[in-house]
Amino acid sequence: MIEIEQLAKSFAAAPAPRKGLSLANLSFRRSAAPMVHAVRNVSVTAPNGHITGLLGPNGAGKTTTLRMLAGLITPDAGRMNVDGIDVVARPQAALATMGVLSDARGLYPRLSARENIVYFGRLQGMSRDAAHARAETLAQMLDMKALLERRTEGFSQGERMKTALARALVHDPANIVLDEPTNGLDVLATRALRESLRFLRTPAGGAKCIIFSTHIMQEVQRLCDSVVVMSKGCTVASGTVDELLQRTGESDFEEAFVKLAFDSLENQA
Repeated sequence: MIEIEQLAKSFAAAPAPRKGLSLANLSFRRSAAPMVHAVRNVSVTAPNGHITGLLGPNGAGKTTTLRMLAGLITPDAGRMNVDGIDVVARPQAALATMGVLSDARGLYPRLSARENIVYFGRLQGMSRDAAHARAETLAQMLDMKALLERRTEGFSQGERMKTALARALVHDPANIVLDEPTNGLDVLATRALRESLRFLRTPAGGAKCIIFSTHIMQEVQRLCDSVVVMSKGCTVASGTVDELLQRTGESDFEEAFVKLAFDSLENQA
């Protein structure tokens, strides 16, 4: 189970480049860089055996939130627990319970799919035999047995996604975190990923806690048990698709999303 409460993170904005050098724009004093509030107030509860979608437009804070959850960025405020483990206080223990698939696939191109998977299994403390056995199990589950002995160099986007997902799952984590995993995938690869996630949330698949971010309405409607809508770094709504439709009085989920992600913040301003 993953719990995120009132998470916040700000960054100093990069200074704008100067168009020219003259005595007029020379200064020996550094002015304070403006702050960008990437995440202002985000709360998410994701139970086991459940797929929770983070839905929001580009710049909503989804990736920053998931990077904090993965221990890559330290939050300015808020709390994150994974199976009762505080991510900030015990990042290694928390990461051991998670399989993280970020937007950067990061496969080693000279290694085969199997070697990529086994290598990460070894990093997770698995024996060589156990990592190889797990690679076989994942290849069967993700329909990628034909890829196992091929170098990942030259893989299609869908093939890279499958290998990266297998790598994230090699240690059989209880919690799975995916950052916009369908970006760049074709229809068949997207369907394969969707079926894999549906299986993983079932008791037979381990009743995993799954969080994934997206800005694609169809993915949310077809896959998610619940949705957290984010906009401008804030959680603005949460619930099932049907609950959010009822809340907004809309029959089309895209229209409901626009109301929740944009109109609600305008009303707060």
